[in-house]
Amino acid sequence: MELAINKTGLEGQIEVPSDKSISHRSIMFGAIAQGKTTIKNFLRGDDCLSTLKAFQDLGVKIEDDGTTIIVHGTGFSGIKQAKQAIDVGNSGTTIRLIMGILAGRPFATELFGDHSIAKRPMNRVMLPINQMGATCSGHDGTEFPPLTVCGTEQLQPIHYQMPVASAQVKSAILFAALQAQGESTIIEKERTRDHTEDMIRQFGGEITVSGKEIRIKGPQKLTGQEVYVPGDISSAAFFLVAGLIIPNSKITLTNVGLNPTRTGILDVIEQMGGKLTIQETGNKQNKAGTITVETSTLKGIEISGEIIPRLIDELPIIALLATQAQGKTIIRDAEELKVKETNRIDAVANELAKMGANIEPTEDGLIIHGKTNLHEAQVTSYGDHRIGMMLQIAALLVKSGTVELEKAEAISVSYPAFFEDLNKLYQ
Repeated sequence: MELAINKTGLEGQIEVPSDKSISHRSIMFGAIAQGKTTIKNFLRGDDCLSTLKAFQDLGVKIEDDGTTIIVHGTGFSGIKQAKQAIDVGNSGTTIRLIMGILAGRPFATELFGDHSIAKRPMNRVMLPINQMGATCSGHDGTEFPPLTVCGTEQLQPIHYQMPVASAQVKSAILFAALQAQGESTIIEKERTRDHTEDMIRQFGGEITVSGKEIRIKGPQKLTGQEVYVPGDISSAAFFLVAGLIIPNSKITLTNVGLNPTRTGILDVIEQMGGKLTIQETGNKQNKAGTITVETSTLKGIEISGEIIPRLIDELPIIALLATQAQGKTIIRDAEELKVKETNRIDAVANELAKMGANIEPTEDGLIIHGKTNLHEAQVTSYGDHRIGMMLQIAALLVKSGTVELEKAEAISVSYPAFFEDLNKLYQ
């Protein structure tokens, strides 16, 4: 599709889509809890709908009237054997987290997804879950989907030092540990988003977190709850960056989730000199707020270490931000980007370079020299929603010609109304 170019003066207010991570987990917790879970402001993007459908396939009664979702949970024992293999679509969260739930159920389940899922590494989840007594195996003896999970009701607790900083892996182990016979300990490499820990508490479970060490006893029973899903900071990130780099712009984003394990991009914007104000709203369960940004003069910085898991999904759009900052920006310790929907290090470097950015990929990140003017090009999302949205924001800076985006349809995975919302900001 042909992208919008040469825009200035973006102004207005947007409520971004609901948080993807919390939407996925609200269905999962509702399914394994006893009683009714009511979910409001659920993200009806392709990925989260894959989770909803997966649990219906596993025998959970879920009603959706278009505004409210009601999950009728009957505990872990309410998860029944599916009649056929479960299709997770493009959703890495669905396939990895569901493995932890299925690990404690006494039957075999086959999980598969699209061509992107078929390349996602799964040993990171299979190894700890197998140590706990389940049997997970990938296609033809590899670690790649389609996968088979053979669960057991005799799951053993685990003491696990995580080799990668991954909220998905941690969450899968926590779901298994809730069903295990005894106390499990997980030690994180770096602290990652903690929605799963928060929701265990919200649903009446017990979990202890001390720094990077997490302790959880099993088996536990959870109770259905009311969940209101705040806006997704990962979706807000595209408008935050647009407001900072497009001349004469001021954008306000409402109801954005402000969980501290997810707000690394706000720290980066402040370090780069971006004009940003935050007004907190929301509740104890889900911190949220209104964020306003305006066009700013930015400077290059180094982004590395413990902040990386707090902004891993935002790094493609942060790379674009860096192309418009004065001086050099270095992103390190981000090798996780290689195992997302695509190799995001190479994808970001290739596509922004086509548009004239001075950017080079490294083993674990990117080096970006700013400030650069961007020009017309033919680009691709590689089927990755975050690359697609980042390229549309980049195109707004292009003064003339055309920017053609291949595989634009990938954007609907997390943000079906992205182009519509962007359109509201043009003067």
